[in-house]
Amino acid sequence: MSDLQRLETWATPLLEKLGPKERKRLARTISIELRRSQRQRIAEQRNPDGSAYAPRRGQAKTGRVRRKAMFTKLRTTKYLKAKYNANSVSTGFFGDIAILARVHHYGLRDRVAPSGPDVKYEQRELVGWTETDIDLVQDLLIEHLAAG
Repeated sequence: MSDLQRLETWATPLLEKLGPKERKRLARTISIELRRSQRQRIAEQRNPDGSAYAPRRGQAKTGRVRRKAMFTKLRTTKYLKAKYNANSVSTGFFGDIAILARVHHYGLRDRVAPSGPDVKYEQRELVGWTETDIDLVQDLLIEHLAAG
């Protein structure tokens, strides 16, 4: 049984005791904290399993300055969204930016520019569950139940 399934079986009876308003308030807190956790992990350039992202390829053009960290804009609140309601929580990329994120997350092929070459990107898992995230959700649920 995976850690997420264990979390689900542990949390389900506790969540059923909460009303829809309380579940929505808890879901908001969890989604915001998960987004913060994902953003921090992306900034550290780590996959959910703790391994480092594949390094960037060498650059063909000279004189161009690159940012030190990858995905600096992608991890902003504008693109890394937290969605929630009384029954679900989701943190990830939605809309047009999800296409770009999927290419990097799974290591797919994509064009650099509309008329540019087709490039195979390295796999860099942008969003995923870590042990810390599972512990965070458990702690937030316990904290919410203890406060209420």
